[in-house]
Amino acid sequence: MEQQAYWAIGIFVIIYGLIISEKIHRTILAMLGGLAMVVFGIVEHDAALHHIDFNTLGLLIGMMIIVSVTADTGLFKYVAVWAAKKVKGEPVRILVALALITAFGSAFLDNVTTVLLMAPVTFSITKQLRVNPIPFLITQIIASNVGGTATLIGDPPNIMIGNEVEELTFMAFIYNLTPIAMLIMLAYIPLFVWMFRKQIRTTPELQADIMKLDMSELITDRKLLIKCLIVMGMTILGFFLHQALHLESSAVALTGAFVLLLLTGEHKMEQALTRVEWTTIFFFVGLFALVSGLVETGVIAQLAAKAIELTGGDLVATSMLILWLSAIASAFLDNIPFVATMIPMIQEMGQMSMDNLEPLWWSLALGACLGGNGSLIGASANLIVAGLAGKEGHPIRFLYYLKIGFPLMLLSVAMASVYIYIRYLM
Repeated sequence: MEQQAYWAIGIFVIIYGLIISEKIHRTILAMLGGLAMVVFGIVEHDAALHHIDFNTLGLLIGMMIIVSVTADTGLFKYVAVWAAKKVKGEPVRILVALALITAFGSAFLDNVTTVLLMAPVTFSITKQLRVNPIPFLITQIIASNVGGTATLIGDPPNIMIGNEVEELTFMAFIYNLTPIAMLIMLAYIPLFVWMFRKQIRTTPELQADIMKLDMSELITDRKLLIKCLIVMGMTILGFFLHQALHLESSAVALTGAFVLLLLTGEHKMEQALTRVEWTTIFFFVGLFALVSGLVETGVIAQLAAKAIELTGGDLVATSMLILWLSAIASAFLDNIPFVATMIPMIQEMGQMSMDNLEPLWWSLALGACLGGNGSLIGASANLIVAGLAGKEGHPIRFLYYLKIGFPLMLLSVAMASVYIYIRYLM
């Protein structure tokens, strides 16, 4: 191994360790790590830019704009309160309803955006019922990662995989991952009820207060709502048809975003652009540049060779290795940087001796997305909810979450193992 490869590994390990420690913001670290690869001559400037996946970034920015404008209509709060009233204000049923809404929303809006919308509504409802919001928030974290597994746009790891592998279209993700995501969610619902039923009891009087909420006041701008629903519907239709239209998913998302801004005026544009999670966007930029150092110096190629050597090139063994390694690693390392490292490794396997990479891609997607439920630092959505809960005076403790999330994660990955084997490897 050349000296530059050792430098690349050293920078990567240092940055990764600091990200895990959470002492410095991960966006600053990722950007500094990516820049270090260029400054120290490990990667040429043009090569680093080539490794930045602008399709992933465009898709994220487009969906963030659409959702931020739609949030101003009150639609998401309306849906949550409607669900609470449908189940008669009963806390356990509300917990299940909000978890299902979060899972569905995460599939089509992305899980980070969905939890940002659901958490404030959850605090509002739990305050009225005078119950602990933490069980609601934990179920929503878990549901967001499971729901996000189901589609190309649901979870950042899926976006990254879909944008690197041309044949993995929006419809391919739905066809291959939605069935197992639905099965896992169905398995989780009774477990949520069993775990939290005694912690979220309230009085009939407080339940009655939920039923008295005026739904008509929740939608604050009906004209804007109509525009948002039309554009959101057309955008999702565009995702279904993007391959037939020969368009990248980012082009679909950005077209929807800027058509909506055209319909709503300049004042909405300024507001929507300030709400884009630019820290997340720059985290991705730095991360892609950081991983480019490992690719360009041949480190990834050597890891791929070792993995094939370990499994003997056997497709079943390699798929299971990637699935479980992805899940365990993503539980404690954040699934985004892990997937950024794994994508070129799987591509390298394809250039060596493995012809059928499809089971490996689905194994990576399932492992990374479901593994994010394993701990509080496993995925971006987890960290966002924990931050919001802390600000509200209800901190979610790392070990408390671990006792709940890690066993549920193991259950889901075991189910995914059976699914991968039966569907692709038998």
